[in-house]
Amino acid sequence: MGGSIIVLAVIALFVIFFVGSGIKIVRQSETMLIERLGRYSRTLNSGINIIIPVIDKPREIVWRYVLEDVADRQIVRFRNKARIDLRETVYDFPKQNVITKDNVNVEINALLYFQITDAIKAVYEIENLPNAIEKLTQTTLRNVIGELELDESLSSRDTINAKLRLILDDATNKWGVKVNRVELQDINPPQDIKTAMEKQMRAERDRRAAVLEAEGQKKAKILEAEGFKEAEINRAEGDKQAEILKAEGQAQARIRVAEAEAQAIKLVTGAIDTKESDPVKYLIAVRYLETLGEMVSGKDNKTVYLPYEASGVLSSLGGIKDLLSGK
Repeated sequence: MGGSIIVLAVIALFVIFFVGSGIKIVRQSETMLIERLGRYSRTLNSGINIIIPVIDKPREIVWRYVLEDVADRQIVRFRNKARIDLRETVYDFPKQNVITKDNVNVEINALLYFQITDAIKAVYEIENLPNAIEKLTQTTLRNVIGELELDESLSSRDTINAKLRLILDDATNKWGVKVNRVELQDINPPQDIKTAMEKQMRAERDRRAAVLEAEGQKKAKILEAEGFKEAEINRAEGDKQAEILKAEGQAQARIRVAEAEAQAIKLVTGAIDTKESDPVKYLIAVRYLETLGEMVSGKDNKTVYLPYEASGVLSSLGGIKDLLSGK
């Protein structure tokens, strides 16, 4: 009785294992290739799939893994896995030395972004897909960089990336792989080249700084000259306006003085109130007296001026004297 129970238990475990081996769960963005008796049978899609154990067997593919040790160094490992990842994958290739067209040894680090589009070709058309992609990228990179000089390599990264992508995509198409893009992370020339380039860049920066400083001084002088010119124009315009205002003020003052004198003459002639009063005679008399006062003024003036009327009076007195002496 006990032996039969053990046999039944073993059979049950075998059945469970057999059924469990026939159930394959494939995750999203993954696929699995099934071989029946060593020959390709079908491709499993995402979800639950049932296969015949022992007869059907998943075909494994070599996959690339990058690990880091305690010193942060990258260690590349290759493993076999039954599930094929259909998502875009990035390969960070180790640095390699490449010789440019002008015989400069540079160190380049590249990134490759690719995606498996045909799992059957990726498994059956190439033995080790990651290793083949890596070696193809390295050789293609050497060929492309070898056709360019160092300056072109440093200044034409986009061109190099596009050219690498086209070449790699065309070469990996028969492997069921689509290369989306290639990126050059670093292009490191030798230290002596770096030093020379830094000196050249420093000299170029100094030259540009000198040019910019000279241009700035030139613009400052131009602005200063324009400012001086504008200031002179404004000063001349101000002097002109001042002279105009001064002339207008003098004219206005003369008009006011003339009006005041006219008003004074009218008042005087009105006060005399005679028919014989003539304003012109009054004005002449006033000017005459003012002129006479200016003539006799002065600190050291010893000249005596007599009015014309006074000389006539004196002559009359002389005539009277002659009359008296004749008697």
